[in-house]
Amino acid sequence: MPARLHVAAPLVSGAEFSLPDGAARHVQVLRLQPGAALTLFDGSGAEWAAEVVQMARSAVVVRVGVRREVDRELPLGVTLALGMPTNERMDTVVEKATELGVAVIQPLLCERSVLRLAGERADKRREHWQSVAIAACEQSGRNKVPVIEPIRPLNTWLGSLSTGTPNETRWLLSTSETVPLRSRAHGLAVIALSGPEGGLSSAEESAALERGFESVSLGPRVLRADTAPLALLAHLGLNAR
Repeated sequence: MPARLHVAAPLVSGAEFSLPDGAARHVQVLRLQPGAALTLFDGSGAEWAAEVVQMARSAVVVRVGVRREVDRELPLGVTLALGMPTNERMDTVVEKATELGVAVIQPLLCERSVLRLAGERADKRREHWQSVAIAACEQSGRNKVPVIEPIRPLNTWLGSLSTGTPNETRWLLSTSETVPLRSRAHGLAVIALSGPEGGLSSAEESAALERGFESVSLGPRVLRADTAPLALLAHLGLNAR
């Protein structure tokens, strides 16, 4: 199976160009030679057959071939809004959520958040998570890269939401008395809100309910902050079609 590489610039069949540094290093590590097949994607939803034309010490030139329309996306647009888990667990959530089909990830600062980022540190971490999402798309076969939104306080993000539409489902993952999540989502989009370690406070849950979220449960066990959103995505992937 040819190596899959993401290229940020729009791709055009027949064009020849030098791969960006990260993709070029990938090709060099794989020790590919001129004539080797590649698959390129630019995030627009399609992918292109390509081949290596030239290998140099600091550059890799490729030729773009036939465009292929390949749809590996969920039929629902899923936004995952979560209180950021600590350490490498957020990296894992971004990676696995991308594999499972998430469209947007909104990192949140909550009352009980342990990981607190702002300013330049927040910007760098967001760039890192976007790179994690790109790598997960290369691995999993997705041709659309999820958007990692800037880190925002939960209340600010909730205040920015509209009142909701009939084509959108809003779920709040909670360990309180909730309705078990057994039904399919309605409409074309889902916004799922999940808390950090320790969960959301009662005030935060109330604020979410006021913005049209339905409190739901994933079962009788208490799932970790990095497990619950992935379990929900797996449920949607299995039941959305």
